[in-house]
Amino acid sequence: MENQTVGRVLGTDDSTPLEFWVAVANGQHLQLDDIIALDRILPTGEKVSIYGIVGQVRARHEGARFDSDVFLIADGVLPADVSEAAQIQVTRVVPETFVPPLPGSEVRKAVGAERDEALDMVEVEHRLPAGLTRDGQPVMLDLEFIDGTKGAHVNISGISGVATKTSYATFLLYSLFNSGVLGAAATNTKGLIFNVKGEDLLFLDHANTRVDEKDRERYAALGLEAGPFRSMRVLAPPRKGDPNGTPATGARTTGVRPLYWTVAQFCEQGLLPFLFADAEDERQQYTIVVQSVTAQLQRCARQSHTADGAVRIDGRTARTFSQLVSIVCDKLLPEDPDEDADPQWTGRSIYTGTINAFVRRLSSAERHVGHLIRADIDDAETHAIDLDSQQVTVVDLHMLHDRAKRFVVGVVLRQAFEAKEAAGTAEPLQFVVLDELNKYAPRDSSSPIKEILLDVAERGRSLGMILIGAQQTASEVERRVVSNSAVRVVGRLDAAEAGREQYGFLPAVQRQRATILKPGSMFVSQPRLPVPVLLEFPFPAWATRVAEADLSGGAGDGSAGGPQDQPADPFDGLV
Repeated sequence: MENQTVGRVLGTDDSTPLEFWVAVANGQHLQLDDIIALDRILPTGEKVSIYGIVGQVRARHEGARFDSDVFLIADGVLPADVSEAAQIQVTRVVPETFVPPLPGSEVRKAVGAERDEALDMVEVEHRLPAGLTRDGQPVMLDLEFIDGTKGAHVNISGISGVATKTSYATFLLYSLFNSGVLGAAATNTKGLIFNVKGEDLLFLDHANTRVDEKDRERYAALGLEAGPFRSMRVLAPPRKGDPNGTPATGARTTGVRPLYWTVAQFCEQGLLPFLFADAEDERQQYTIVVQSVTAQLQRCARQSHTADGAVRIDGRTARTFSQLVSIVCDKLLPEDPDEDADPQWTGRSIYTGTINAFVRRLSSAERHVGHLIRADIDDAETHAIDLDSQQVTVVDLHMLHDRAKRFVVGVVLRQAFEAKEAAGTAEPLQFVVLDELNKYAPRDSSSPIKEILLDVAERGRSLGMILIGAQQTASEVERRVVSNSAVRVVGRLDAAEAGREQYGFLPAVQRQRATILKPGSMFVSQPRLPVPVLLEFPFPAWATRVAEADLSGGAGDGSAGGPQDQPADPFDGLV
């Protein structure tokens, strides 16, 4: 494809090394996000190539003086010409001699090798397919800013149900596993996905029946084959009251393992603080009690660990979470009013009101997490959460109370993080997809989960643990989690949210456009470019709900359900 001259640099607006205007030639047009190039010859004879992206386009009548002149011009009474001009935001200058383009200089659309120069992809060795421009050209990310070589982590913001945040997160994961960008390391690279809404992510290993030939062509343009994830396991909480611990996953019935911890694991691993991992708890005064009780439970578990995963505490056996809560409450608030609470359990100088507050919170947790902490299932002690047996592990949270969700997210993340620390090497990489970051790493409070997410954000790069986090509002997420993300992605935003400082990397025009983006369109900012690029990503080739799942065989798991009526919008219902 030949470079096409589309206009010349305007002489009636200032040109600067970072921004200038282009007059669009007759018969040509420029639209937002087009990529352009031009050259300037310096007095020394050196050629400087300037590349940029169209950030704004305007049209006006030249010769009109009053607003009403438009009617006279349209009727042919007044002579006037229509002029179009485009504002260019400079992306690269090669070599880096920052001089303004001269008025009258020819401007051309950048295609082929010039387009790669404009997007600074020429010297990128490992290109990760990230999406397509509106004219169907691929947009790549530099893997080194994701895998920890030069930077790490991806943060995605956007309105729920419209910005398709989780859909884009899973697309990036699919691209990582299937584009060849990871080379031989892709086989051992793992993905950990937390499913927080509905059953959207429980059928990733099934082909999507709604994918058509046009969708397949878009994948092919990115060097990808449209298809489902090849290796996946689902971990789901057991049904409440089920003595066998059968996973509660609704439509998916096979390829699922139960998600729970034995009482001994809960005590020995010090998991109690994760039951108090919401913002409200941090305003209370019973953290000393939490720490003391956690230490005592660890001591008891190490001294009296039973073969079936139960724990004995001073002659009493805790085989269920309810029994454990009863024992702890008796230690803190003895039935005999003349008997003092054991200071080893309460901590020193703790008032009765503080102990009562702790007991209330612990007791209220029983109905939400009791089915997740148990030693009343056969072979409970042999149960362990395995995050390495399949390439992708989906942890299903959608049927859990918010308090139980926080507990599961915190404990699973800590287990994964500690495993990476123990390995002592960054390879193989582990990618973690977590939506609703504002719940787990809120800006204005602290909790055990937030501390782990901060560890992942700040130390995960060196350990090979990469966070692909998403939220509706980045302004409500801990600043250090967001700022440590080398790649920032923005879908459709609420107008008030778009004006916040967290989106300062978006130029003013792009902030305005973010409020009207359609599903499947995202602004992507990466360190190699000073200007975010608008891209579209293909419709998921994997099922995002049971109604889309091809259950006829192949990667399918034989679960119940089948295709149903399809909504008109191909991204309808995606998150």
